[in-house]
Amino acid sequence: MQNIKTAIKREYSKCLKDPVHFMRKYCTIQHPKKGKVKFDLYPFQEKCLTDFKDNRYNIILKARQLGISTLSAGYSLWLMLFHNDKNILVIATGKETAKNLVTKVRVMYDGLPQWLKTNTEEINKLSLRFANGSQIKAIASNESAGRSEALSLLIIDEAAFIDKVDTIWTAAQQTLATGGDSIVLSTPNGVGNWFHQQWIGAEDGTNEFNTIRLHWSDHPDRDQTWRDEQDKVLGPSQAAQECDTDFLTSGQSVVDPAILQWYKEKMSCDPIEKAGLDRNLWIWEYPDYTKDYIVVADVARGDGSDFSATQVFEVDDMKQVAEYKGQLGTTDYGNFLIELATKYNDALLVVENNNIGWATLQTIIDRGYKNTFYMSKDLQVVDVEHQMVSNKYRAQDKQMVPGFSTTMKTKPLIIAKMEEYTREKLVKLHSNRLIDELFVYIYHNSRTEAMGGYNDDLVMSYSIALWVRDTALRLTKDKNEHQQAMMNSMLTLNGNNDFSKGFQFGTPGKPQKNPYEMEIGKDKEDLSWLLK
Repeated sequence: MQNIKTAIKREYSKCLKDPVHFMRKYCTIQHPKKGKVKFDLYPFQEKCLTDFKDNRYNIILKARQLGISTLSAGYSLWLMLFHNDKNILVIATGKETAKNLVTKVRVMYDGLPQWLKTNTEEINKLSLRFANGSQIKAIASNESAGRSEALSLLIIDEAAFIDKVDTIWTAAQQTLATGGDSIVLSTPNGVGNWFHQQWIGAEDGTNEFNTIRLHWSDHPDRDQTWRDEQDKVLGPSQAAQECDTDFLTSGQSVVDPAILQWYKEKMSCDPIEKAGLDRNLWIWEYPDYTKDYIVVADVARGDGSDFSATQVFEVDDMKQVAEYKGQLGTTDYGNFLIELATKYNDALLVVENNNIGWATLQTIIDRGYKNTFYMSKDLQVVDVEHQMVSNKYRAQDKQMVPGFSTTMKTKPLIIAKMEEYTREKLVKLHSNRLIDELFVYIYHNSRTEAMGGYNDDLVMSYSIALWVRDTALRLTKDKNEHQQAMMNSMLTLNGNNDFSKGFQFGTPGKPQKNPYEMEIGKDKEDLSWLLK
């Protein structure tokens, strides 16, 4: 009898010191095919348990079905059994998911030998409390989750998929600050969300999280055949999210993150100058007076939550030469845009005219900038042939309005154009600011928008620039070329030469005074207006 007590005491001591020993030898799990079996830990799971014990904050970027939720449940049971007054909270995307982790704890507890058990004071689907004061509770995510709880351990399951998890984390921090630990685990769900931010911060050493990356290949029973099968079962995109622990291949970004990463590595660079009073005008190339440019501006709402943004592109090469992102007042912004567009060879100036944009446009109109973009009031870009610039139409023309209108009709067009040209790498992008915004510009509820907490001002000005360049400017150029060809044909029929050859018309050595004058019957008509 004495030997049995000594052996139990020795085993209890080993379990107290080492959660790996405790779980491997005594914990039972519910296997989906085999039923209740001993938790035979894999090497990567043993390492995770050691990390849980040695680090206060752990963040786990994981592939699917690696047993990490079950491992977290076992670690929670170890804390509760061998330590008094441990308060553990599980937060998950929904109540059923949260309840599932508590169920795993109960299954493990029920399978323990009697000498490892303790008295229980509460057992239900969402909580388990022992007589030693330790307990675990599970709740679905909400903004107040974790508030006013004196937590010993906070587990956030599938954190990348929890709405407003940043608010939950901020609330929980007040209770964890006294010494509590945390385990944050998730498969990736694109870039820019709170989980991605915390992971990047941990890798950069700017927060307290210890990183644990668990790729599908860490599981010893999986090989490439298994991975290939996941592509067939889940589809390549979902399989990349569930298996590869790759932020870039997960999520619903409008532009393929792999393409954006290529831009970031191959084309992004520091500007040659940061100009302006706020030094937010970034310049990569100074004006080349043999080139044509387009300047596109998105105007901030004025509530301090977004920015005015400007893109400057060289028209022919689609090369980004300058960019602005700041918070100038509407009048100052209008003056800034005139100065910038004038500097870049009197560039076509396109200003997004929604809401407060009109105030900036009015400044530009009042100062009479000669190359402001106007669009059809009725057609609103659906019929692109009617999109012209202000040197073709006067502001009082009731059929034309200054600026570009982003509407339910036009936004899908400009975003589709942006995605196409970026995907095909037809644009030369240099700005890290713009590329970072594109990373977090996503599909959400059949719409495109920036992720919560991010802006899309640079993205919108970039998208409008591509659309105007590829439609209105192209059609204007095509129309001018058509008019010139028609003039050539008409003048040739009238016995004249191609006016592209130095305007030598009529008898050699005796050019006509007006090369655009043609005889039509008995009358003469000046056709130079066709080329204006």
